Amino acid sequence: MMYSIAFDKDAEREFLKLERQIQLLVSSKILDLQSGNFTNDKQLKGKHKGKFRKRAGNYHIIYLKENNLLVISIIRIAHRKEAY
Repeated sequence: MMYSIAFDKDAEREFLKLERQIQLLVSSKILDLQSGNFTNDKQLKGKHKGKFRKRAGNYHIIYLKENNLLVISIIRIAHRKEAY
């Protein structure tokens, strides 16, 4: 099952600011999401309830999975110290 990936404008900006090597790592994790690989992803709590995070080295990809539409919205890509 393949998911569609949609980038929030802010997440796209954050992604483009990353160093090339980190962009490649994050890209490979986003491809995992697209192919439905959610292994080791954590469901978030509190104000981010309903969202998930995938780790890419020291970076977190915050995303929302919309089951009926098979859409994954990338909300944030940030260093794990700044992700929330």
